[in-house]
Amino acid sequence: MSNVANVPSGKLEKLVFVAYLLHFFSAFNGLLSPALIVTAFLTGWPSIIALIICYVWRDEAAGTYLDSHFTWLIRTFWFALLCLVVGFILVFTIIGAVIGIPMLLILGLWVLYRLLRGVLRLNARLGMLF
Repeated sequence: MSNVANVPSGKLEKLVFVAYLLHFFSAFNGLLSPALIVTAFLTGWPSIIALIICYVWRDEAAGTYLDSHFTWLIRTFWFALLCLVVGFILVFTIIGAVIGIPMLLILGLWVLYRLLRGVLRLNARLGMLF
């Protein structure tokens, strides 16, 4: 039995790389602006375009290592959004501000870590481990 079906097309590899680049662009925009990394990551148009790319092309990548990268990026986005909402709610409470502000800063670092780890594994043509 051949594993040809598990070999992704060059087009899909490029699309995953573009999705990572778009997310990185948004995240690093947060470093260069007064906004937090995570807010720029979640609200920047490049990240939203990357999320759409991931959802549209994930089915075509099924059975390849790229499927795990699409899933990795989608989960990173939605988990970061959930934590951002919780963090902002905490920031606007008296006791929660002590927890909320560090939580948002750590969340930004977590997003950068996930993006960097994903790109390194993509360059090595390895799937993401969950």
